[in-house]
Amino acid sequence: MNDFLKIQRLLQEKADCQARINLIPYDGNPEIKENASGKYLYIRKRVGGRLTSKYVDVYSEDLYQLLLRNAKELKELRKNIRIIEKELAELGYEADHLSKRVIQNLDFARANMKANIYDQAVLEGVATSFPQTEDIIDNGTVNGMTANDIQKILNLKHAWEFILDSDVIQAESDYYLLCHIAKLINEGFFIDGGRIRGVPVTIGGSSYKPPIPIESIVKEKINEILSSGKEVIDTAIELCMYSMKTQIFIDGNKRASVIFANHYLIAHGQGFLVIPEEYVSEFKKRLVAFYEGENIEVISGFLKEKCWKNF
Repeated sequence: MNDFLKIQRLLQEKADCQARINLIPYDGNPEIKENASGKYLYIRKRVGGRLTSKYVDVYSEDLYQLLLRNAKELKELRKNIRIIEKELAELGYEADHLSKRVIQNLDFARANMKANIYDQAVLEGVATSFPQTEDIIDNGTVNGMTANDIQKILNLKHAWEFILDSDVIQAESDYYLLCHIAKLINEGFFIDGGRIRGVPVTIGGSSYKPPIPIESIVKEKINEILSSGKEVIDTAIELCMYSMKTQIFIDGNKRASVIFANHYLIAHGQGFLVIPEEYVSEFKKRLVAFYEGENIEVISGFLKEKCWKNF
């Protein structure tokens, strides 16, 4: 059991490193080229044994230093992955073969990831357009948005990249995975963003006041939902709704809950769950009703009809 927990932790760390690599827009070492019209920055990288050079932008010292930091960070992250893979091998870990359906589901989710991140950002009230969200995902920055909103979108990308890792998708959809997702969602906002909440919170627009969560009870309830024997989509929705209503973390509960539910859905090859922009207002009304005592079947029916994307 101890080895199992170590393997799970290492797989999460490996996927976390890989997600961070995917967030870095330029992969390679910076080089400066100069001609009669000025100085320009390129990224030099060896691809298939051949040295390539890709144009970045007009030279500036700030951009050059950023590219140097990127190159250093990439080197460290790849070194960490090699160390983790060595530790996994020593523990006797071998990756299980993913079924064709799960591989297809991973591709389906990756193909729709930008749209899903945009919809989640809208649900959180982030003032963004789809092109702006795309720019942030691809390049890490965009003009005309606050630093906090940009960070929220990058964190969503980081969390989605994490659950779509081929190793992590084979991990249990348990309390510890949910905590790691919340940590990624809250990165840059809270030091202990993945730690269970220990202070009272209120929910805007609702009279519901969630009690302080108790870790043992949260673990027990998640395990109870997972072992209920219900249809995959019903289990995923119950995981999502329980996590939202309990307000397990200090912030980011809706974001973390949706991504947690998607880990379970995708691991079972059953599509993904996301609240489209046009249904955000209706979802919020139904969510408040659920918080205040309405039966879960009501919001579950809405989510299955309007928010569940299968293939």
